[in-house]
Amino acid sequence: MTADTASSSSPAGSTGDSADAPRESIPDPLADVHPPSGRLSIDVPSLTRFLDGPHAEVREEVRKRLVDHADLLAEADDLGKDDYRDRVRDVVVELAGTGATAMGLPKEYGGGGDIGASIAAFETLAFGDLSVLTKVGVQFGLFGGAILQLGTKAHHDRWIADIASGRLLGCFAMTESGHGSNVADIETTAVYDPTTEEFVLTTPHDAARKDYIGNAARHGELAVVFAQLEVAGEQHGVHAIVVPIRVDGEPAPGVRIEDCGTKLGLNGVDNGRLWFDGVRVPRANMLDRFASVSPEGIYSSDIESQGRRFFTMLGTLVQGRVSVGGAGINAAKVAMTVAVKYADRRRQFEAGEEGTEQLLLDYGMHQRRLLPLLARTYALHFAQEVVAADLHEVFSSPDADEKSRKLLESRAAGTKALGTWHATRVIQECREACGGAGYLAENRFAALKADTDVFTTFEGDNHVLLQLVAKGLLTDYSSGFADMDQFGMVRFVAGMAVDTVLEKTNVHKLLERIKDALPGGSEDDWDSEAGLLDPDYQLAMLRFREEHMIGGVARRIKGQVDRGGNGGDVFSSVQDHVIATARAHVERLVLEAFVDKLETMEEGDEKVALHLLCDLHALSTIEADRAWFMEHGRLTVQRSKAITAEVNVLCRKVRPIAGDLVDAFAVPRELLRAESLIG
Repeated sequence: MTADTASSSSPAGSTGDSADAPRESIPDPLADVHPPSGRLSIDVPSLTRFLDGPHAEVREEVRKRLVDHADLLAEADDLGKDDYRDRVRDVVVELAGTGATAMGLPKEYGGGGDIGASIAAFETLAFGDLSVLTKVGVQFGLFGGAILQLGTKAHHDRWIADIASGRLLGCFAMTESGHGSNVADIETTAVYDPTTEEFVLTTPHDAARKDYIGNAARHGELAVVFAQLEVAGEQHGVHAIVVPIRVDGEPAPGVRIEDCGTKLGLNGVDNGRLWFDGVRVPRANMLDRFASVSPEGIYSSDIESQGRRFFTMLGTLVQGRVSVGGAGINAAKVAMTVAVKYADRRRQFEAGEEGTEQLLLDYGMHQRRLLPLLARTYALHFAQEVVAADLHEVFSSPDADEKSRKLLESRAAGTKALGTWHATRVIQECREACGGAGYLAENRFAALKADTDVFTTFEGDNHVLLQLVAKGLLTDYSSGFADMDQFGMVRFVAGMAVDTVLEKTNVHKLLERIKDALPGGSEDDWDSEAGLLDPDYQLAMLRFREEHMIGGVARRIKGQVDRGGNGGDVFSSVQDHVIATARAHVERLVLEAFVDKLETMEEGDEKVALHLLCDLHALSTIEADRAWFMEHGRLTVQRSKAITAEVNVLCRKVRPIAGDLVDAFAVPRELLRAESLIG
């Protein structure tokens, strides 16, 4: 397909340049690489290979497997709850037989031994039925991953091969009704009995029941249960123990199981609740990579601090956050593909030649609704690629240091938050952009909306995850800070000189770096002299916002505590600032990932196309927070209007190639369904 990328007159409905907002005369840095004809010819398969990255073969194999089960997307609308759950289980077990689901488990147990391939496969599963994806995540990522990462060889030998093959289905039982994200204070107890060499698990009251546990209501046989460990009357914090929850298909002695019932979405997953009434399990069932209990009842661990031990244990489970973030981004690709292809064929109102109705995607407002979201989807794809590569490197290296692990945890948390929020926003906007037809279940939006909604709280509530990101920003992952809760963070920051917190975020030093990067600019005028399409300018704006916010939240915390403020009240009062700071940080990382990825591309029309998307993403991100930039003196009114005008121009340039850009996601046609929308 060829497409004209030159700016054309604004179509009806466009929010293009207005008389009171003259555009700056800014050279187009892509002008010298556009083909002489001014037209782009996108090699879609080549762009797909670029997006698929080093695990392109894995992604393509999963696409083919999903097509084999495409009928499930239609059947799910009519199947009863139990039949749907059993159908999903059958698909998961069949996929396990192909090796597509256990790529992150060790080769010696039937897995692929490749964390990166595992993430790629899981992300691609998001093109199909999301109950299948979720059950795969519970079985192989959470249940299997917990035994792999928290257990030792004896546990691996005993269970991993059966988990990898799908012969043994299990659960990850961490969440409790009364505590949610506050895992450190869960109340299920595991008391060691040295006379029988067993742990006795007890649910002390209903608020301590394990809740919303995938695979629990119908199919799970074992559960990795997180409980407060007590040995010889001493509390040792949260540990993980493998507990049988079913024997011959019936609840195990002392185990009570309840179905969570019908949910907003993902009803092919059997979420359930678990209670334990003095359930006894052998000492060998404790996952003892980080701590162990001797037969006589002596507790030992190489990590002395209980808090550090807890965070180290949770850190090994970061793969779940990386996986969910990637799944959200790929679900957004499905919605974008349907909405863009629909807008490129559906006509509405006479706006072109007399008697001819205009294509929806030719309207400026429709471009504004969809194309910045398409650009952000690409940006988040590349940000996810970075965090997946980091995960593979850290988990594959026995020498990975604590700093690398902390940076991974932070980046995974932030990317998961932005990726899943993006999915929620994209799916809603795309549904609306398809009008009433988008409301039909056959066109996938109903399932996409329902099934991805929980992604924003899967593997950690997004707001809580952004607090984790902010904690790292404020302290630069100080070893003394790693064990602290939010109130400890307040006390820690308050006890520091603010200059220590700001040492790496000094705004004046930042401006000096920007001035050096943008020749001709000064500390005061860099943001008015730089070209809007200069990536150095775009990154500088996001860096300035991020570092200014870090300094501001540190000063607010210290100032309030110095005035006698209570730690809890102080944290509550700055929580909005904390979240905004973390979000600004992650948005900068996302843009950096896009810019860095462009540098790896070979010259050609595909690179030109992605440059357009990168500019559109960067400027629409700045535009979305223009009030902050204007409040802090980094945008004039005129400059702000110029950015809006430039976003409109970029939308018009992207419009002719939008169909190719969504085709490059390579969502199989059989998985789009959407017959009434895209034919």
